[in-house]
Amino acid sequence: MIPFSILDLAPVTEGSTPAQAFANALDLARHAERLGFKRYWLAEHHNMPGIASASTAVLMSHIAANTRSIRVGAGGIMLPNHSPLQVAEAFGTLASLYPHRIDLGLGRAPGTDHATIRALRRYFDGAERFPQDVKELLSYFEPARPGQAVQAVPGAGLDVPVWLLGSSTFSAQLAAALGLPFAFASHFAPDALDEAVALYRRDFRPSARLAYPYAMLALNVVAADSDAEARRLFTTQQQSFVRLRRGTPGLIPPPIDDIESWWTPAEKAGVERALACTVVGTPRAVEHGIAEFIERHHPDELLVTANIFDHGARLRSFEHVARVEDHLATA
Repeated sequence: MIPFSILDLAPVTEGSTPAQAFANALDLARHAERLGFKRYWLAEHHNMPGIASASTAVLMSHIAANTRSIRVGAGGIMLPNHSPLQVAEAFGTLASLYPHRIDLGLGRAPGTDHATIRALRRYFDGAERFPQDVKELLSYFEPARPGQAVQAVPGAGLDVPVWLLGSSTFSAQLAAALGLPFAFASHFAPDALDEAVALYRRDFRPSARLAYPYAMLALNVVAADSDAEARRLFTTQQQSFVRLRRGTPGLIPPPIDDIESWWTPAEKAGVERALACTVVGTPRAVEHGIAEFIERHHPDELLVTANIFDHGARLRSFEHVARVEDHLATA
């Protein structure tokens, strides 16, 4: 059976603080480790009040230092915001501190707005340099050569798995050309899912890093004791998505009883399309939905995410997902 992993954004809920978000993130990572999830990944975003994982590598170090075996990764580092050398040094440091547990996922988007890009002292046209920046970053993990002018210290000669992330066919083609594992953001951008994965698998070229194509697909999953409660919990993510589209992102809102009276028909249609790769319901319904997703798309690994307001409900949702993994493995 394919492994399951978790994508987290260290959500900051209304009435809470980033400090509490970090405590919840560590609690979730430890919970995921006990439940048998393979990876716990964090994503870089900036100028987002409801997302506390902006300093992704720093938070990864905190998580890895306080867990024992689960892989900890970036899903991902938005490479246009950084120099390849600095990323190699940061992840070389992490890999030296926590050997064989660190993953580096790279994204081509800046993960923020234009004003924040300027504040980061980077420029959006950096995305156009993404293939060259990826190749440069990969070179820093190669063993240092005599006379090499610039080295990543630490970083050179370390085994840091590098993934490419994408929501279109661009990174799928680049991952195939470079022989890297690929993670697709189907949890919020499912339109190109089938085409991207097909291109990646068709055009994959084996490399020293990876002999065969390996695709991890993201899926929103909200599980609760009843369908009604699961749908109610999911309104938190629906509200957050609409607020982002409205240009008013804020702290993560609590669930509401009547989402239909809250959004417009156009907003509802947009959310349903963007969050089409979502499974919501009882444990049995979730198991059926996950099995269908796997049967249709054949991922090599499943990356599960859930934007649930109540931390306890979020932990319980992932418990149900872990049981699904167990059931499918023995089916």
